[in-house]
Amino acid sequence: MDQTQTTQGGTAAATPGAQRRVLVVEDDPTIVDAIAARLRAEGFQVQTATDGPAAVDTAEAWQPDLLVLDVMLPGFDGLEVCRRVQAQRPVPVMMLTARDDETDMLVGLGVGADDYMTKPFSMRELAARVHVLLRRVERAALAAHTPRSGILRLGELEIDHAQRRVRVRGVDVHLTPTEFDLLVCLANTPRAVLSREQLLAEVWDWADASGTRTVDSHIKALRRKIGAERIRTVHGVGYALETPAA
Repeated sequence: MDQTQTTQGGTAAATPGAQRRVLVVEDDPTIVDAIAARLRAEGFQVQTATDGPAAVDTAEAWQPDLLVLDVMLPGFDGLEVCRRVQAQRPVPVMMLTARDDETDMLVGLGVGADDYMTKPFSMRELAARVHVLLRRVERAALAAHTPRSGILRLGELEIDHAQRRVRVRGVDVHLTPTEFDLLVCLANTPRAVLSREQLLAEVWDWADASGTRTVDSHIKALRRKIGAERIRTVHGVGYALETPAA
């Protein structure tokens, strides 16, 4: 196990990341130091771990608000860390991978990760995505306490906004916060084609076209859970949520 490090910046109260805790799990010293430094500059409290067992122990003891988690780790990998941490308590996870492998990305999303980035990446984009992911979780918590009438039903698909629950044929489907927001975005205009750039801006609050691969991977993960036939691909354009014929 590695030694964890805690830092609370003196200017945290005046910065966007104030009071938020981020656990960075990465076995490359150069990368973990760079990520930690950038997040501390954003006002986050940061702890680090460099192997799987240390990550799980630190997450349990420190209760972070978000994990930045590398896939390849000593001890056991980031996918197992994600499973064990999510079994303790729900926490948003940003996965990092050195391999531009779609299978790895889908597996990561399947075990509870909310987003991922492929190395190499810019620290500016990482920090921006961390902020966006935390805002999304805050919106989800607010929505859960905001009464909204009715449940949106699209054939056998039901979306309960108030409880942030999705059912297919009456059976609950577990979606990550990102997947739920993506589904709602598509469901707001059923059958209308939304471009990858539109989805990236609406769901991720991110306007960089380089992130459209992220949209594609989340769509594939969502299809696995609600049924591939419910999301139509318009090649070269984007995606649409299919609805039953009138």
